[in-house]
Amino acid sequence: MEGLLSATSTSDAIRPTQRTWSIGELARHFDVTTRTIRFYEQEGLLHPQRRGQTRIYHDKDRVRLKLTLRGKRLGFSLAEIREVVDLYDAADGGGEKQLTRLLDILAEKREGLERQLRDLTAMQRELDDP
Repeated sequence: MEGLLSATSTSDAIRPTQRTWSIGELARHFDVTTRTIRFYEQEGLLHPQRRGQTRIYHDKDRVRLKLTLRGKRLGFSLAEIREVVDLYDAADGGGEKQLTRLLDILAEKREGLERQLRDLTAMQRELDDP
């Protein structure tokens, strides 16, 4: 009986604690302003827990912010980022759908960049011709 009680007590004591972050901690970690984080929250990309006026960010919010910032660096629009991040949150097959959509968006971006490069090259040739 004692072994059973101590095993139950031990398992209750080993509950994992989830790490949370303040808006300032996330801003410092990702080298962005708190205003940027609030903007992404306003755009529906982040959903922190609220305790009064205090925002509490969980792992999911941190990952969403990381994906958002990466998407912006790659030239994604906020709508494209939201679509990919929302797929990440989808329960069934979200990972596969997210990856497929991400690859589609990247292919579109690459195509656009290649078109711009061709246009710039043509313009450069026109400028170089006397």
